[in-house]
Amino acid sequence: MSVAGFEDIVAGPLSKYLTLSAKIGGDVAQHADLVRSAFGLQQQYVTLATQIAQPAQPKQAELLKPTSTQISAIQDYREKHRTSPFFNHLSAISESIPALGWVCVEKTPGPYVKEMNDAGQFYTNRVLKEWKEKDSTHVEWARSWVQTLTELQAYIKQYHTTGLVWSGKGAAPSGGAPPPPPPGGLPPPPPPLDLSALKLDSGGDERNALFAQINQGADITKNLKKVTGDMQTHKNPSLRTGPAPFKTPAQSGSSAAPSAPAATKAPVFTRDGKKWLIEYQKSNSGLLVDNAEMNNVVYVFRCEGSTLTVKGKVNNIVLDSCKKCSLLFDSVVASVEFVNCQSVQMQVLGFVPTISIDKSDGCQMYLSKDSLGVEIVSSKSSEMNILLPDDSGDYTELAVPEQYKTTIAGKTLKTVCVDSLG
Repeated sequence: MSVAGFEDIVAGPLSKYLTLSAKIGGDVAQHADLVRSAFGLQQQYVTLATQIAQPAQPKQAELLKPTSTQISAIQDYREKHRTSPFFNHLSAISESIPALGWVCVEKTPGPYVKEMNDAGQFYTNRVLKEWKEKDSTHVEWARSWVQTLTELQAYIKQYHTTGLVWSGKGAAPSGGAPPPPPPGGLPPPPPPLDLSALKLDSGGDERNALFAQINQGADITKNLKKVTGDMQTHKNPSLRTGPAPFKTPAQSGSSAAPSAPAATKAPVFTRDGKKWLIEYQKSNSGLLVDNAEMNNVVYVFRCEGSTLTVKGKVNNIVLDSCKKCSLLFDSVVASVEFVNCQSVQMQVLGFVPTISIDKSDGCQMYLSKDSLGVEIVSSKSSEMNILLPDDSGDYTELAVPEQYKTTIAGKTLKTVCVDSLG
């Protein structure tokens, strides 16, 4: 039974994730409480699907609104706690929690969940790297969350391969108790949705009329009007200057009103202990981090059309969701990272050991002679170019491979870069 399969996920890997989150405490525990509620709402929705026929799209949107709101709350929590020492933990969940939207995905809900799981693993891998020598609790925490989504994908493949399966019954149940709480000490899911106000019309009259027209067979063409010469644009040019043809208004898939444009956030440039926070800067070419220390981290978020200069040696520089920005720095101890960026460029004057690029399009990297031993790690990115200095003071441009060929070698895979013929 599909509901029992979902309950197994809640009682298994999700329960372990929640227990480990409580053990870690702080922001991780509070974030996990939001995740607990989101899965409770999803369990309720999956249970509902076994009881009624699939409602119309606006009604589905209405029923899914609590889950959507909860997912937004999970992601907003990350945005409001960017200075948290567990920021990678919060990001791992926030990047992958949209996997719960699989109930809206037709034909390929399983691969959709895998895609979200992969997006979150960029940050779970960071958690593993940071904590594997410090505290195994965090390692188990990261693995439990990945396992939760992995089992969710397997559950979908077994019960809902091409989309959420509805019962096909025409009416909602008259009542009944909510599903029992899953084992493992988890609280019960939210109360059942009130479906008394929903009218799941069968639309029988409209369908009968449609089938009556179809059953006319060849006679249906008798009602068509002949198109005369004066009605054809190539014979009557005046028609081309007339008003545009009527366009059917797009049907909204949601009963909610269109959302208002996002409010412009105030630019931020501040130092919080060891962390420099530079956010929402636009068209600012004079951003300067000076007097930085070797253990400092520079975090740049959602800046556009701006240039940042970092003087001195810092531990790490991160550009997150930036567009058309430039970075000039002396040296870093650990790495420079580009995440969700578009059309960015960097130049190192001293030394950089690692450059990490994730889900970014357009990245120009000007290296110094001291940085020719750099390691570049890229994932889901394109248009990446490395510019190497030559003796004349000019640069030689090399493209980072984006196309690969994988072959099977016994029980392993062999992957090599291939040159694009385009």
